[in-house]
Amino acid sequence: MLRPQLNPSSHTTTTSSSSSTQLFASSSCIASLRRPSSPSSVVAAARRTRGQGSSRVVVVCASSSATASRGDSSSDMAAAAAVRVKAVATIKVTVGELINRSIDIRDLIGRSLSLELVSSELDAKTGKEKATVRSYAHNVDDDDHSVVTYEADFDVPSGFGPLGAIIVTNELRQEMFLEDINLTASDGAGNSTVLPIRCNSWQKRGDGTGEREADDRVYDYDVYNDLGNPDSNGDLARPILGGNKQFPYPRRCRTGRPPSKKDPKSETRKGNVYVPRDEEFSPEKEDYFLRKTVGSVLQAAVPAAQSLLLDKLKWNLPFPSFFVIDKLFEDGVELPGVDKLNFLESVVPRLLEHLRDTPAEKILRFETPANIQKDKFAWLRDEEFARETLAGINPYAIELVREFPLKSKLDPAVYGPAESAITADLLEEQMRRVMTVEEAISQKRLFMLDFHDLFLPYVHKIRSLDHTTMYGSRTIFFLTDDGTLRLLAIELTRPASPSQPQWRQVFTPSTDTTKSWLWRMAKAHVRAHDAGHHELITHWLRTHCAVEPYIIAANRQLSEMHPIYQLLHPHFRYTMRINALARSRLISAAGIIELSFSPQKYSMELSSVAYDKLWRFDMEALPADLVRRGMAEEDPTAEHGLRLAIEDYPFANDGLLIWDAIKTWVQAYVARDAAVQAAYDGFAARLKEIEGVIDGRNKDRKLKNRCGAGILPYQLMKPFSDSGVTGMGIPNSTSI
Repeated sequence: MLRPQLNPSSHTTTTSSSSSTQLFASSSCIASLRRPSSPSSVVAAARRTRGQGSSRVVVVCASSSATASRGDSSSDMAAAAAVRVKAVATIKVTVGELINRSIDIRDLIGRSLSLELVSSELDAKTGKEKATVRSYAHNVDDDDHSVVTYEADFDVPSGFGPLGAIIVTNELRQEMFLEDINLTASDGAGNSTVLPIRCNSWQKRGDGTGEREADDRVYDYDVYNDLGNPDSNGDLARPILGGNKQFPYPRRCRTGRPPSKKDPKSETRKGNVYVPRDEEFSPEKEDYFLRKTVGSVLQAAVPAAQSLLLDKLKWNLPFPSFFVIDKLFEDGVELPGVDKLNFLESVVPRLLEHLRDTPAEKILRFETPANIQKDKFAWLRDEEFARETLAGINPYAIELVREFPLKSKLDPAVYGPAESAITADLLEEQMRRVMTVEEAISQKRLFMLDFHDLFLPYVHKIRSLDHTTMYGSRTIFFLTDDGTLRLLAIELTRPASPSQPQWRQVFTPSTDTTKSWLWRMAKAHVRAHDAGHHELITHWLRTHCAVEPYIIAANRQLSEMHPIYQLLHPHFRYTMRINALARSRLISAAGIIELSFSPQKYSMELSSVAYDKLWRFDMEALPADLVRRGMAEEDPTAEHGLRLAIEDYPFANDGLLIWDAIKTWVQAYVARDAAVQAAYDGFAARLKEIEGVIDGRNKDRKLKNRCGAGILPYQLMKPFSDSGVTGMGIPNSTSI
């Protein structure tokens, strides 16, 4: 069934009479393109058929959202005379999927598009649905080449009652995007009423069973059983995420692809990954997306593929020096011809097709990271390492140390002693004896990146793979008097195995040459852990994966006329398509994630473990997340109702401004305040103000975590940006 688009404008009456206005009397808004909720529309929707080359869709008018009423003599008398109705349907011609304008026999005989008017009332005598009024629309000439226009005429009999729905049947052998239907009712005496119905949806088919087709619009749930490819290679088998206690996970959209032959519980990976037709990229978006991702995907895929090739040749060559890494940014990488990029066929086939059709440079240029442009060696410094926990790409991991000594919650019989090797004396020495650990904890001045319990159970599994390694890690910071963090110590742990006892070591800054390089290596491990946490948990799990069930539920349970659906839709848009692309090539077995991150084949398993341990719906809101991590505590007297543990925490400082602005707008919207438009205008104006506040903070030299020599201005929370990759935008927002 087609979906509704909120249209605040009501129908327009040119000169009216009782007969022409009665037909549209209750249909003062728009069409609903959702699953019907009333008896009359249920009957209409039940007629939706799936036949050879045709599909039937119901456009439910606003009046059908209420329970259908039985007609009576008074309502019959209200439409005493037959009403002439003209319907004009506009079909959008899309880029790349142009409607075939060649002559079709159905167009020649005027039977390509059928429209049926459905009454919102039941027959007073039989209690059944009244007979529909049907007409075939015919194609008419239109000067606008971006649309195709169809017209149909109806003679609506007296007693028909208010219009409840329109059934649209597409007899052509290609899908079409129905943009709108405009109905004009006239009584022959010069009186007419116009009802515009915005659809903005694809006509599709689908009966809820079997494999989904590209033109279906069926929202259903399934588990993540399509990440592996056991039929191709046993090494590509992956566990099913979701639907079991071992690997709990959010649900994804069901595709209905046939089961694997070697693992019947897994789904085969043939063809494109289905998403409901309305979730597909628009052709313009598809073209833009491909053009913009050519470089970024090649930057990931080409080195990864080259690395795999070296592995197969047993060369296993590391970068010999930092100079060679620098040359990637300065000189780029010479690309082979497209015919030699066949390895992309299994990774990004549509991208390879795009490359074949697009003139491209022969040099793949890696964009130098902005912080390296500003300070080439900033990444080596402890101060920058610490600052990025508050104002870097992953400000979600840092937490307050609330007890000491640090203790693991894992089984000591399996993973070794629970108590950390980081001692109070070691930390106090690194704090330069300005206070004791006990005092630092009571004053909320010790903070931590804790990747110990999350990664430790996978250490031996990951270390058994080629060319990677893993530890559990804890990293401790001290909040100094100037509001910055000082990096104190890093603990790396390898659990006991049948052949080896537990190994763990604490690393600290040192002027000794050997210890200094060990310290840098320890920081590199933590950076790898943090990068994996960011991509697998903060980004994929919390942003993309966890939101898909809500998109499915919204489409299954809410009419698009529902104000909450209208509020959420811009943020949901394109997310399911992005997620499907991720399942197809990014997070799948041997995909970019497994090629690029330390956990390799265990990457998605780790995100499932994180979902089980860390994800709670009521903890995902920014204020709740800050409180959970000890980075803030509730205080009604403080700005935003929270007192931050670190005053100069750019992510939280800017994020709470955005949070409050959104909260104020949503509360006004949900209350259906008469001044909703004014509230939205206020919201938009507030975002502009916040952008100015952020710019001002980035120039405030007292805020050392976002302003100073070699420090990038913190722009992650800026609500407005130019196109492309800018480092701006709201975290956890999946709208692209």
